[in-house]
Amino acid sequence: MLSPKIENALNQQIELEGSSSQYYLAMASWAETQGLNGVAQFLFTHADEERMHMLKLMKFVNERGGHGVVPTLKAPPKTFKSVQAIFEQILKHEILVSSEINNLVEICLKERDYTTHNFLQWYVSEQIEEEALARRILDKLKLIGGERGGLYLFDRDLEGMTGTEKAADTAK
Repeated sequence: MLSPKIENALNQQIELEGSSSQYYLAMASWAETQGLNGVAQFLFTHADEERMHMLKLMKFVNERGGHGVVPTLKAPPKTFKSVQAIFEQILKHEILVSSEINNLVEICLKERDYTTHNFLQWYVSEQIEEEALARRILDKLKLIGGERGGLYLFDRDLEGMTGTEKAADTAK
């Protein structure tokens, strides 16, 4: 059984994961309207992953006797400055998510809820991968600079990535 404090904290994380999904969905839609199909495909996939993170938390809360609450989400931005700016925002956002996961882990330890602590270790590992992936993508974008040909190749490479390749890239 979840304590009210942990249930509330998990529901806050559910909201953050849902917001993340919407945020990446908005980025994907913008990229698609800019002709950046590879970036869009990557971000649509990322939005789906964030939604799955939300659902995994919601199911856990419900299975532990709590009530996973469907959050009301604020509308994300509609436009973005550039691909570089998008991935800078993604890294900043993933660092925030990591911080919130770490806060959840701390609450679990204080509350002596080792079951939830154990469950959250998947999220701890996932966040390490998410931050590393965003940093690698930013490194590639910095190499490209403002070169349009480089952006074209970058976009094409992202479009060509399969789920397996993304998983392998993330594991590096």
